Amino acid sequence: VQLQASGGGLVPAGGSLKLSCAASGDTFTSYTVGWFRQSPGKEREFVAAIKRSGGSVAYANSVKGRFTISRDNAKNTVVLQMNNLKPEDTALYYCAAGRTIISSTMASDEAYHYWGQGTQVTVSS
Repeated sequence: VQLQASGGGLVPAGGSLKLSCAASGDTFTSYTVGWFRQSPGKEREFVAAIKRSGGSVAYANSVKGRFTISRDNAKNTVVLQMNNLKPEDTALYYCAAGRTIISSTMASDEAYHYWGQGTQVTVSS
């Protein structure tokens, strides 16, 4: 499966952005999709993930209550709605997909085998 992330940009603190991850090349409903982010000098970290059917989601504690992940299997797209953005949310955001991810591994980047190219999110203070 090929993944294309989009929707990044520059916003002031408190603002919102909507990231999209468009998938092609395979049956989208076979994959759990996650969002990860990486800032310069930091490790890549988990943000959110959604299971194949959309019935199970997971969030990093740092984004709970502010970010919402959803998927539209008919459009082969996963959306990450980000509200009340903070300067510490500034990072390169990646979407990733994996076929055999169980709930206990949704937050582990090693469980995802396919990665998009990343989209930059910058939040000004």
